[in-house]
Amino acid sequence: MPGGKMPGVLARILVGRGMRSFADGFVALLLPIHLSRLGYGPAEVGLVATATLLGSAALTLGLGFAGHRVPLGRALAGAALLMAATGAGFAGIEAFWPLLLVAFVGTINPSSGDVSVFLPLEHTLIAHLADDAERTAVFARYSLIGSVGSALGALSIGTLHWFDRAVPEGTATQVLFALYGALGLATLLLYAGMPDVAPAAGPRRRASLGPSRRRVWGLAALFSVDSFGGGFVVNSLLALWLFQRFGLSAATTGTIFFLTGLCSAVSYLVAVRLARRIGLVNTMVFTHLPANVLLILAAFAPTLPVAVVFLVLRSLLSQMDVPARTSYVMAIVEPAERPAAASLTAVPRSLASALSPALAGAMLGAGTFGWPLVCAGALKIAYDLTLLACFRAVKPPEERTPPEASG
Repeated sequence: MPGGKMPGVLARILVGRGMRSFADGFVALLLPIHLSRLGYGPAEVGLVATATLLGSAALTLGLGFAGHRVPLGRALAGAALLMAATGAGFAGIEAFWPLLLVAFVGTINPSSGDVSVFLPLEHTLIAHLADDAERTAVFARYSLIGSVGSALGALSIGTLHWFDRAVPEGTATQVLFALYGALGLATLLLYAGMPDVAPAAGPRRRASLGPSRRRVWGLAALFSVDSFGGGFVVNSLLALWLFQRFGLSAATTGTIFFLTGLCSAVSYLVAVRLARRIGLVNTMVFTHLPANVLLILAAFAPTLPVAVVFLVLRSLLSQMDVPARTSYVMAIVEPAERPAAASLTAVPRSLASALSPALAGAMLGAGTFGWPLVCAGALKIAYDLTLLACFRAVKPPEERTPPEASG
């Protein structure tokens, strides 16, 4: 691609990330409200969350194996079209099993992070456009925009009571899902004219992974443990726990998620500086460990203010690993392997996180104590310690000493 087009492509990616994150932010809280209004309980909410993550994993896996051949611009436009269709499906369907099918094939995101098919495509493009010295900073901006968008989306759920009065009775949540679909169409327009950037220069590989195969699968296994834990506290189920445990309204819960989202956004900027000082792996581990301790403590909070304090403090730390993790994966593989590496580290994460929401929903159906938070924190601590032991010696290019780099 001509160098002059690179900033424009990157700007489109960042704008698209912001729009999708706003949509994800309000839909994560809207999903349990919508399903409860249709007469479904915590177990059904957990099953729908599981279906969304399983479907995203399947589609992302397919892209991972074909990513070195797929024109990235057209693939992003297709994903945006699928997002629009997902919003229309949730707006127009009420029966549980058809909804479960739409959740599986669509792009609904019940979590605070991006688990959709957009992720490996956008990560590959960013890694293609950014040099080693700036890669982590660009991913931090990408994550920051996503976090701010998600926070604003969560805050916007407070308008639900206005929609309840402004539209025919019982249709407010359907209208908001239609808005989600409209944002998908806006994303389609944004990506429709994007140049089809090649994932890597040079001859194409027959295989999607080459010399970095062992590293990628090792990271995928570790990330799956982290995500299995994270699946217990996806935003839809964390909101459900707050609804049940403390009797919160949608507006109050949205405000809490807005605050935690802003804290996460600030943390991305700190993560870049921290990574430059102590390295990507150390940043991932030593910010994540205390965040997971705080998550466990939130489960035992006797009052709402105490729980909110723990959740806010956790949000200041828990997402610092996101830009570091993405930058690290893209840095330790060859350019031609990046689409596969992005997908194959994301897919096991999606598959693993898809198993736990159903378990968390069953736990919340049996009682209001925060067992999902305890399970999440314990599993994530195990991941942190294992990641440090296995990968602290594997350095990205910018952290290698000159003799190592030249050797």
